[in-house]
Amino acid sequence: MPKIKSNSGAAKRFKRTANGFKHKQSFTSHILTKKSTKRKRQLRSMNQVASCDKPLIVRMLPYV
Repeated sequence: MPKIKSNSGAAKRFKRTANGFKHKQSFTSHILTKKSTKRKRQLRSMNQVASCDKPLIVRMLPYV
């Protein structure tokens, strides 16, 4: 059987951890003047992917 291709967009966005996947927050790239410092600081961190979305990511990244 041939190998399955990974989804290249998903490969750039998600990283594997021991418990699942982590991803970067959205809303951090532009129009930052109206966002508070606290909001921007809290958006910096990486978040866990929700458990309901995990099967979709596993399907897009079969060998990760």
